[in-house]
Amino acid sequence: MDGKVIVVTGASGALGKVVAEAALKRGAKVAGLDHAATQLSPTASRIELGGVDLSDAAAAKQAIDAAASHFGKLDALINIAGGFAFEAVAEGDPKTWQRMYALNVLTALNASRSAIPYLAASGSARIVNVGAMGALQAGAGMGAYAASKAGVHRLTEALAAEWKGKITVNAVLPSIINTAANRASMPKADFAKWVTPQELADVILFLISDAASAVTGALLPVSGRV
Repeated sequence: MDGKVIVVTGASGALGKVVAEAALKRGAKVAGLDHAATQLSPTASRIELGGVDLSDAAAAKQAIDAAASHFGKLDALINIAGGFAFEAVAEGDPKTWQRMYALNVLTALNASRSAIPYLAASGSARIVNVGAMGALQAGAGMGAYAASKAGVHRLTEALAAEWKGKITVNAVLPSIINTAANRASMPKADFAKWVTPQELADVILFLISDAASAVTGALLPVSGRV
């Protein structure tokens, strides 16, 4: 992975931090994008661009352009930025559906559309999205979230078909990720059965590696030990 330039969205989150650090350890250069303000100073191998609203197409393009300008190229995009809401359909707020679509679908769409011109010039371009196992069959309270993540799945498949032979596009579908926030919200769960951020990062980084050059359009469940 030496010398590859990778954009990680949602880079300040629990999964984004782990993915960025793991990529750096493998020799990649990383541009981290996040809605939160950045607290990291730029280095030769890493920059952080904070305050970016990726649900806005113009803001996404500006951030991606800045990352490409800083490093001179882009080889991979990892779309981790997103959000979650638990709300019953009948009693829920319609705005929740709009928010889930913006956070999960539009962020991946806008970042991908902005990155594609740069990725198309790479000899081994990759896009990896984060979908959800919960979008394969939605449970109670998961309507808005699952619908938006299902949109990420279809976006992944469409981009893979459109850019076959030039850019591989895949998605990982985690079950429950073992993060502090998830443990706090489900304190009685068996955390040992959940997938860890490092395990998920390993799968994501495999998908952007040269070894995964023949894999595209895949929706890969990452279920931990459930």
